[in-house]
Amino acid sequence: MKQKLGTLRRISPREVWVSESRDFTPWLAENLSQLADAIGIELELLQTEASVGDFSLDILAKDLASSRIVVIENQFGPTDHDHLGKLLTYASGLGAAALVWIAEEVREEHRQALEW
Repeated sequence: MKQKLGTLRRISPREVWVSESRDFTPWLAENLSQLADAIGIELELLQTEASVGDFSLDILAKDLASSRIVVIENQFGPTDHDHLGKLLTYASGLGAAALVWIAEEVREEHRQALEW
């Protein structure tokens, strides 16, 4: 019996989740193991919309192997300076050892900034 296979295609997250904050973040929090598998870190969800001063981080997690704090920021579309600033603010405010920035496209300047 032949197996029927689907065809992979790249789609915009907005085709699945209308809102990044109301739809995608809760979905990712419930499916954090998929992100963990993709990045090779075993993650435990600590909180969504975690307060950092007057700001809110999308997802606060813990690396189970090291107990390090991991901050996860989501963004539909290409990376921008606003989200880069948020990510750094959350990381410093929470003493994070790892940062995860999920975006449709990572601009080279932002990749370089994070690698630096």
